[in-house]
Amino acid sequence: MIGFWLFEQYYDPASQRKNSPQDRWLVDDYLPSTTTGELVRHTHFTLSYSEAHEQAEWVAYALKPEQLTQDNRKRPFFIEDPKVSTGSADWRNYKGSGFDRGHLCPAGDRRFSKAAYDETFYTSNISPQDSDFNAGIWNRLEHQVRLWCKRHGDLIVVTGGVLEHGLKEIGAEGVDVPKAFYKIVLRRKGEGAEALAFLIPGVESTRPLSDFLVSVDTLEVLTGLDFFEKRPQGWQQQVESRVASSLWDTKSRP
Repeated sequence: MIGFWLFEQYYDPASQRKNSPQDRWLVDDYLPSTTTGELVRHTHFTLSYSEAHEQAEWVAYALKPEQLTQDNRKRPFFIEDPKVSTGSADWRNYKGSGFDRGHLCPAGDRRFSKAAYDETFYTSNISPQDSDFNAGIWNRLEHQVRLWCKRHGDLIVVTGGVLEHGLKEIGAEGVDVPKAFYKIVLRRKGEGAEALAFLIPGVESTRPLSDFLVSVDTLEVLTGLDFFEKRPQGWQQQVESRVASSLWDTKSRP
C-alpha cells in the first residue's frame, strides 16, 4: 500500500500530466458540500468520506472524451485509501457478505492510464451493491454516461449511496449497505448547465433509466448535501430544481 501511495504521489509521466491535476472547474467550482469534513483529493477523482458509514458519501470527477479508451488493464487488489485520515474500510468486510464491491467512480472511466485505473480500487471508492444491480441497471447507467460524454463533451459526475441511519451493515467494521444510489451527470452550456439526476433503488430493474430521473433538489433533501454549493444561487435554482423530461439521447436510451 505504501508503494502504491508513493507511486501515485510521485509518478508523473507525460501521459499522466495530460490528465492531471483534475480539471480545476470541477475541483474548485462544482464539488458538493461535505457533511463529514473528510475531503480527499486524488488525481482523478475527489470524495467525501463518511467514517460512520465506512464509505464515501459522494465521489465526484470530470469525464472527458479523450479519457474513454479501451486499454486492457489488469485488475489490481482493493486496498485501503492512504489519504483517508481514519482509514477506509478493509476490503475483507465484503468477503462472504453477498454484496459486490461496487465502484462509485467506475474503473471503466479510467482505463487511459494504469495509475488512473488502479486509483479506482481504493476502498474509499466502493460501496456494497447487490450483484444483479451492479451488473445490471447500474452498469447500464455507467455505459450511458460514457455515450453522453462521447457525444456532448466534458461532463461532471457525482455519485454515491444514500447514507442514512439504521442501514444494514456488513463486516467487522460495519460497512453500511445503501438502499438506493444516486448519480448526477452535469454538462455545461455557456454560463449555465444541464443536469440529469438519477435515484435508483439498489436492486436490479429492467425499467428504462428515464424512469429514475429526479431533481438535484430531491437528492439534496435525501442526502443532506449541497451538490453545487459554490455556484451562484440563481444558477442552482435553475439547474437543480428541474426534473429532466427525457434523457439527452433518446435514440441511445438503454
